[in-house]
Amino acid sequence: MATPEEQLILHRQLQAKSSGVLLDRIFKGSAFSFAALVLIVLFGIMLMLFKEAWPTFAHFGFGFFASAEWDAVNNKYGAIIPIIGTLVTSLIAVVIGVPVSFGIAIFITLMAPNWMKRPVGIAIELLAAVPSIIYGMWGLFYFAPWFANSVQPIMTDTLGELPVLGQFFQGPPIGVSIFTAGVVLAIMIIPFIASVMRDMFEIVPTTLKESAYAMGSTTWEVVWKVILPYTKAGVVGGIILGLGRAMGETMAVAFVVGNSLELNTGLFYPGATIASTMANEFNEASGLHMSSLIALGLILFIITFLVLSIAKWFLMILERAHQGTST
Repeated sequence: MATPEEQLILHRQLQAKSSGVLLDRIFKGSAFSFAALVLIVLFGIMLMLFKEAWPTFAHFGFGFFASAEWDAVNNKYGAIIPIIGTLVTSLIAVVIGVPVSFGIAIFITLMAPNWMKRPVGIAIELLAAVPSIIYGMWGLFYFAPWFANSVQPIMTDTLGELPVLGQFFQGPPIGVSIFTAGVVLAIMIIPFIASVMRDMFEIVPTTLKESAYAMGSTTWEVVWKVILPYTKAGVVGGIILGLGRAMGETMAVAFVVGNSLELNTGLFYPGATIASTMANEFNEASGLHMSSLIALGLILFIITFLVLSIAKWFLMILERAHQGTST
């Protein structure tokens, strides 16, 4: 027979256990609710965009995706020019930004003296914190005039004379253009990609790098054969982060892209992206015009989703290939 003190202790233990079970259930339910909330918001945004864009799809059909006409006066709209502008500016940004970011990350982690690593790292983080409108104003008032007067004539006279490729380096020397927007975007995404790459390179075990150096490997061989295979998932993730930032950027691009809805092959011609078109015309749009702008937003949403999915699929292939070679 248990004493009253033992019964009291047992009762308190049962209460603590039941309260612990209740708290555990509340915690699991809250975590599930937060995770479900993300999916609910995601699908809610998709449904809203599709609902508001449906009048455009019903009116123009699939021709909306292929048409180069954008005439607000006659209510005729096509998405191909903003789509091409978004893809081209993002591609230029990645082509310029990834090598520069890679070099910055390698310098900080492998080459920079200890007294320099922290200041350079802080400078990179500060660049990431600069508002996009500041980049846009700098690009419009300083970079664009300098590029038009000093760099573009040289590129046109040299690269513009190449067969086939020369047509991409044509355009009026006015500064604002698809290429200018791509360069400004590259400057904007460099801090993000460089920060991720630096963090990934720093988690590589020192023993792996020192072992490679001890076997006579050069710095490039250590980077190519040790660091990159170890951190490729994080590196690809950083590139995807930068690409997503470039594709969705609005204000900086609106300042320097030229906002011209005309189709040209030259990168030095003014152009437009999905985000810049929406920002410039949304305030005055109504009816079918508004629906067409929302349809552009839905297209940007889908493009971003497809790019992320393809990148994830490509990363899975790389991981399987690496596992196959390691075994």
